Amino acid sequence: MERATQVVGQSGPFLDALERASRAAQLDRPVLVIGERGTGKELVAERLHRLSSRWEEPLVVMNCAALPETLIEAELFGHEAGAFTGATKARVGRFEEADGGTLFLDELGTLSMGAQERLLRAVEYGEVTRIGSSRPIRVDVRIVAATNEHLPDRVECGTFRADLLDRLSFEVVTLPPLRARTGDIMVLADFFGRRMAAEIGRDEWPGFGPNAVDQLMEHRWPGNVRELRNAVERSVYRWERPGPIDLIEVDPFASPFRPRSSGGASAPAAAASVAGAPASIEPGAPDDPCDDFKTRVNRFERQLLTRAMAEARYNQRTCADALGLTYDQLRHALKRHGLLGQGG
Repeated sequence: MERATQVVGQSGPFLDALERASRAAQLDRPVLVIGERGTGKELVAERLHRLSSRWEEPLVVMNCAALPETLIEAELFGHEAGAFTGATKARVGRFEEADGGTLFLDELGTLSMGAQERLLRAVEYGEVTRIGSSRPIRVDVRIVAATNEHLPDRVECGTFRADLLDRLSFEVVTLPPLRARTGDIMVLADFFGRRMAAEIGRDEWPGFGPNAVDQLMEHRWPGNVRELRNAVERSVYRWERPGPIDLIEVDPFASPFRPRSSGGASAPAAAASVAGAPASIEPGAPDDPCDDFKTRVNRFERQLLTRAMAEARYNQRTCADALGLTYDQLRHALKRHGLLGQGG
């Protein structure tokens, strides 16, 4: 399984997680990878496989949340012809496909209790039985599983089997969210920016301007590295002016013409939404402990104006309408923040 995305990062928490995965890779034991969406769980699973003695054998990936409950067991264990309606011929399951290699079960917490019971038997005895068959098949598979849930809580609630969790959690690798590895934000942004610039044929990489750096560092990145990658690549692709990229397009839906939500957003909220202001800019954000209230408000206002002007293609009258300001009010605000040169 070849990947265009590399494991990039230098912060302590991230390197600690990678080191734990690298050490666990040498042992032929199950590993559970925990992390929020977009933190790179599948990349760590690939690392566990590539650094193991099974690296020449298959790495089979199954997203447990991508299939309806009625098909998960057939997908995992296979089925014989005629086992159920639509099963016109026999099919091997993911366990058989991964024989000798690694089976990566993503979104493990979505498995039904029935599927968990059959998975436990497969892990415990190294045997699977296709649906519609009574003959068990021996398999040699290493399990790596991933979830964004705290499975011990699921055990307490009775929705996840304690014995299965015991079997799969020989080692647990917990990946830190991007907000806990702020030192990696600009490293990752530069990596994704350079790669995107090369992809679209830019002769050189101009880097990021100060406004873009502020946006990158202040956004909370709830989608973690995946969200950061998308935002940076989108921003590089959309930036058409010479010099460094100085606007991060966090919200791809931002537009002065976006339809109103059925909830009927208020005018101030709609204006902020139109301008695509980063949702992470919070008064009193812990990332800026030395800034006072006025400094934070000024930074927010400057970013709001910068983004609104870009969305209005630097037409000041269109921008003023989108923000609910008069033309003179907008001109005064742009002048106050040194942005007047952006429009005519």
